[in-house]
Amino acid sequence: MTNASSPGLRWGILGPGGIARAFTKDLRTAGLDVTAVGSRRHDSAAAFAEDFDIPHAHGSYQDLVADPDVDIVYVATPHPMHAENALLALEAGKHVLVEKPFTLNAVEAAAVRDAAAERGLLAMEAMWTRYLPHMERIRQIVAEGTLGEIRAVTADHTQRITSDPGHRLNDLELGGGALLDLGVYPISFAWDILGEPVSVAASARLGETGADTEVATIMAHASGALSTTLSASRAAGPNAASVIGTEARIDIARVWYTPTSFRVTAPDGTVLEDFASDITGRGMQYQAIAAERYLAEGRIDSDVLPIDETVAIMGTLDEVRALIGVRYPSEV
Repeated sequence: MTNASSPGLRWGILGPGGIARAFTKDLRTAGLDVTAVGSRRHDSAAAFAEDFDIPHAHGSYQDLVADPDVDIVYVATPHPMHAENALLALEAGKHVLVEKPFTLNAVEAAAVRDAAAERGLLAMEAMWTRYLPHMERIRQIVAEGTLGEIRAVTADHTQRITSDPGHRLNDLELGGGALLDLGVYPISFAWDILGEPVSVAASARLGETGADTEVATIMAHASGALSTTLSASRAAGPNAASVIGTEARIDIARVWYTPTSFRVTAPDGTVLEDFASDITGRGMQYQAIAAERYLAEGRIDSDVLPIDETVAIMGTLDEVRALIGVRYPSEV
């Protein structure tokens, strides 16, 4: 896949970890321009740069954001560093695409939003699922009224990752827990289809370190529709999702938050549509292509996931954490 319409933004990668590798690989697949990478260790940045043929390797985040050959920075550090790193890039005049969860909490998210607005820069959450072709088609089907009145949305993000208390997923100092790593996906999906919840209920199991290992939510939305989500880091489930309406339902196949298929089915069992994704790479390039398009059009906000919605979703995650009794050490 190429992106002939790309306005030629030059990307800088802040934090050369595993997710940054997947993202950069997809950017290369899409023909986008990655010009620099920054790490706290120069050898780490240099190794990443060599792997992806990136011209500039920087041994500090400050040097990365100061690089005149960088227009937009992808922030891929651990959760508690997102706000600090995004603000560093914004203060240097760079646009930012920040890995999900956007920040640790809504207060930090609002600070990043406001800093971007003050400087006329794009700050966008890297909730890549929203930009995938099957999700775009699902929003079209919902808008067309094919499902009738939507009564419910359900989704799970459940993986068997690790029970190691030393792993960042179980470390509260690093924003650990299933909610921020995994639960952000189905909760953002419920927001996407049904809008802001008017009430939130949640229950969780906490692990040895106090980080959540399983989280379930029930949310009511303004239309009266309900959403349910389940997230888990120590047991793998179906990773499927459904949007249920009075006239039809959409069942998204596993793994629903990655490029996949879905089926639209009427109450009598008639199949109204089958959709199958056929894309190159993991699919993380779509969010980057969208960011480039917004900036080429003179816009500094996403129409798929506006920054105000990102901040509000962080507020919902804050509310869930308050209900399940999870607080991060950095929070006053």
